[in-house]
Amino acid sequence: MPKLRVLIVDDSVVIRRIVTDIISGDPDLEVAGVAANGRIALDRIPQVNPDIITLDVEMPEMDGLQMLKELRKSYPRLPVIMFSTVTERGAMATIDALSLGASDYVTKPANVGKVGEGMARVRDDLIPKIKALCGRPVRTSAQPVLSPVARVFSPKSPIRTGPRRVEIVAIGTSTGGPNALAELLPGLPANFPVPVVIVQHMPPVFTKLLADRLAAKCSLAIVEGNTGEELRPGKIWIAPGNYHMGLQQMPNGARIQLNQEPPENSCRPAVDVLFRSVAEVYGAATLAVVLTGMGQDGLRGCERIREAGGQVFVQDEASSVVWGMPAFVSRSGLADKELPLQQMGAEIVHQVWEGRPKPFELDQKGAERGYLRH
Repeated sequence: MPKLRVLIVDDSVVIRRIVTDIISGDPDLEVAGVAANGRIALDRIPQVNPDIITLDVEMPEMDGLQMLKELRKSYPRLPVIMFSTVTERGAMATIDALSLGASDYVTKPANVGKVGEGMARVRDDLIPKIKALCGRPVRTSAQPVLSPVARVFSPKSPIRTGPRRVEIVAIGTSTGGPNALAELLPGLPANFPVPVVIVQHMPPVFTKLLADRLAAKCSLAIVEGNTGEELRPGKIWIAPGNYHMGLQQMPNGARIQLNQEPPENSCRPAVDVLFRSVAEVYGAATLAVVLTGMGQDGLRGCERIREAGGQVFVQDEASSVVWGMPAFVSRSGLADKELPLQQMGAEIVHQVWEGRPKPFELDQKGAERGYLRH
């Protein structure tokens, strides 16, 4: 199998060297070329024919955002991984880049003077993403991969008959998730009758900016989760970076609980943590949704939801940036429905309104999109 060819675009000589050494050290990858700014990179693409690009945000002459705009005119499907800093400015630029068509991102080492530490962290983050975005199998020593072969689900699962009333929607996603959420969430109407909780794999700062960006496009309020907040209909909570988010049943209703217990599936926040707690609190009234993402986070949580009698929807392969998380759930026999992203919003709204009285007044956006069907 030929090596995957990577074009490295960064104005920093140190970062180019770090990334070059990382790429060259993997037997499945090779450096196709390097470029110090976006303009040089655009000229170099037809010369070196890369399979994927790593792209800095801030560069002279043509920065990463400008290059993305030009790149997508001629190369709409060429994978691009952004390199960003873990700052509010870097996070904002990364969110902008994802909206312009970047496939994913990694964060730069905070102190490039510690080259060994920086290389190790970037290697662990970057290499799996390159392979996943290019369709190569990903194996890591830290996270054993479960075989995604079809299996019979536990006979202990309740036999579900007829419509069930959904009281919460829980969503898990990773690679490609920000754009998937940006397409899905605006379709939820203002009179959406249940709360929504989300885990998107992102670091601190990034999740707050993502919530703000999504809120500007949606009819529902969208915020980062905070410990003690009471869940209520028509609001969306996103797990903050570096915190697991779960739910706890209190005398006056379910409330959000955050913690910094060890990562699960190498992730914090982890989808499994959220899904397990949702299953405990809401049981058969849970609708879980697994969107695009690499890895298998969410698989065990979906098992708990199915055991409790809840439902699971997953995004299909064709519309996923990386069909990892949804694939593990689907191939394990846990998915009630496998849907294109374009249909997911309509199915969620339809399922949530199933068994409820028809609202007196339809939200205009939902009505126009045909998302309220009875």
